Amino acid sequence: MKIFDAHCDVLSKLLENPELDFVSGQAGLDVTLERMLSSGIGVQNFAVYLPQRWSGEFKYVLESIDLFHERILTLPQMQFIRTKSELQHCLSGDRVGALLSLEGVDALHGNFAYLRILYHLGVRTVGITWNRANWAADGVLEPRKGGFTAAGMELIKECNRLGLIMDVSHLSEKGFWELIEASRAPVIASHSNACAISPRLRNLSDDQIGSLVLTGGVMGITFVPPFVSSEQTVSIDQILLHIDHVCALGGKHNIGFGSDFDGIQEWIVGLEHAGHYEQLVNLLLKHYREEDVELFVYGNWYRFYMEHLPDD
Repeated sequence: MKIFDAHCDVLSKLLENPELDFVSGQAGLDVTLERMLSSGIGVQNFAVYLPQRWSGEFKYVLESIDLFHERILTLPQMQFIRTKSELQHCLSGDRVGALLSLEGVDALHGNFAYLRILYHLGVRTVGITWNRANWAADGVLEPRKGGFTAAGMELIKECNRLGLIMDVSHLSEKGFWELIEASRAPVIASHSNACAISPRLRNLSDDQIGSLVLTGGVMGITFVPPFVSSEQTVSIDQILLHIDHVCALGGKHNIGFGSDFDGIQEWIVGLEHAGHYEQLVNLLLKHYREEDVELFVYGNWYRFYMEHLPDD
């Protein structure tokens, strides 16, 4: 069974430490080529996330994309996904598909030429913020709890025009609702869980989840332990509580996974790296029908991206 993971931070780690070995190195990386192949990952979305000291510098966005091309896409087992046909080809072949996303628009500084350059370089998903405020909107941890700026509203229009998918993970709740109202296209939450199960600001309320369901978005259940449970030690089976809850809200066709591997410093017991995805699949198969598990681990994300990637 193939797996579609909507978020990892490998590129950020490679940017800070270029000596890390993406192919087989076990030290320092949760996601490696060997682990993806062993666990059946069919598509991995690689986020361009800049550490806070570099967050406003566009050159580091470009360097991250250069790392993506030089360290990941040069591997014969990997295939770049920018279009519907490339995603289809990936599904029918034996290579791992690689999507490219931007996490936080800080470095764009409101310059939409930068946004268009990233689109031409293959970025297909844009996360608006990372926790704090930037020129476009407030993040979920910004104390004033604001929404979008005037420039941010223009960003929504330009993303819609280009066909860029917008990601609400890390966005303030007010920003979430403004984006839902303003966007002509469905949005995603690439790595967010259910607040009703684990009440964290980064998780989504029932109303937010319901809105994603109604508008045709997808949310990626994430493996960040505090977002899964408030318990000191979090086990892999506690992920099921979030899946059950989203399904109870009518979201069976709106659930995926977005691990946040390589963006976390603590791990779920039994799900410590990308090579353990098979253990999650086996657990899901004990509790859900096989056709539903296929939706959760691959099908829902695949359908969404097939609907919203460009044709050519």
